[in-house]
Amino acid sequence: MKNMRTRAIVAAAAMMACSAAVTAQDWPQWRGAARDGVAAFDVPASWPDALQRQWSVDIGLGYASPVVVGDRIYMFTRQGGDEVMAALDAASGDEIWRTAYPAPFTMNPATAPHREGPKATPTYAGGRLFAHGITGIFTAYDAESGRQLWQVPGRDVEPLYHTSQSPIVDGDLVILHVGGHDDGALTAFDVADGSVRWSWDGDGPAYGSPMIFEVGGTRQVVVFVQEQFVGVSLETGALLWSRPFTTRSTTTSQTPLMHGDMVIQNGRGNGVTAFRVTEGAGGWTTEDVWHTDEVSLHMVNPVAHDGVLYGLSHLNSGQYFALDLDTGEVLWTSNPRQADHASIQRAGGTIFSLEDDAELLVLEHDRGAFNPLRRYEVADSETWTQPTFSGNRIYVKDISTLTLWTVE
Repeated sequence: MKNMRTRAIVAAAAMMACSAAVTAQDWPQWRGAARDGVAAFDVPASWPDALQRQWSVDIGLGYASPVVVGDRIYMFTRQGGDEVMAALDAASGDEIWRTAYPAPFTMNPATAPHREGPKATPTYAGGRLFAHGITGIFTAYDAESGRQLWQVPGRDVEPLYHTSQSPIVDGDLVILHVGGHDDGALTAFDVADGSVRWSWDGDGPAYGSPMIFEVGGTRQVVVFVQEQFVGVSLETGALLWSRPFTTRSTTTSQTPLMHGDMVIQNGRGNGVTAFRVTEGAGGWTTEDVWHTDEVSLHMVNPVAHDGVLYGLSHLNSGQYFALDLDTGEVLWTSNPRQADHASIQRAGGTIFSLEDDAELLVLEHDRGAFNPLRRYEVADSETWTQPTFSGNRIYVKDISTLTLWTVE
């Protein structure tokens, strides 16, 4: 087990290293440097009564998280009929450059509350930005100038709730699932020119973003797809293992995570499961270690700290929980009706939860009880976008506005 933990750490370090200019306090992609919701944030000794609002700018529609690299923020949004990538000065919010392309879009009526903006967070790596538009258009930009380097058009058939998968970069590959339920593939593109290096078309996309784990000495792309949870070879794209997996609302939107040598699986109506992946004479197999139905997550990605998983269960109209990752035991649950949705991150043992009603909840790591420290109002409208924490700064995107808050 010690070796498996070491490999997971090495894989996370390699993922971070691929972004050459990224520093400890940067937030270069979906859910942070290691895609696990862990932030380099200066947690104060005591939390103030209020956060300091530094600036606010109208940036456009969408759920793409602010990407912070050095002294710049990169935002991917919709403005009118265009999808727009923009670079802003992180301290002032002033625009440095803006690059747009036409992105005509007919919304599925079922997604009307989501609005028309892109849902996938761009990825910064090696001086490039990679952005996945709401109709499947996939674009690479030069991060310094905003120049478009290459673009892959979207497919004719889109996912039911449109695209939301954030790309992952490893070395000279950028990987995501392109296309709709009956068309397209999990694809590795060359970061330099967008050419296809490999593809796996065994199932349509889901809405969660991929991860790269090393299991049994083999580096794998692990991702939820339409009706399965799969691992494919990072080198070739060959399917290694799969597990049947669907949710009641066909909206699997979780990002996989690992604890030691166990992969953690969760999704609406499926509880939480830990399983091990092993390679034997007959090929790759998976075996459950533990499972619980006491809590279940829907469109919420949890965070892990010191062997404890913190999340918001959709059961009981939104209930926070802590779960022991070694045993699957639910350590505690909060009172019900906390929130419909929350974006959960952490810095050390401090847990942050930005709820969809614009309230930022600050919790303390505690195996014994739900222990909220502070609640702050941080926006004037709904907040479905993951916030970005960096240093003493908190960047919050609501429906169309980006705001910088600081902890003094």
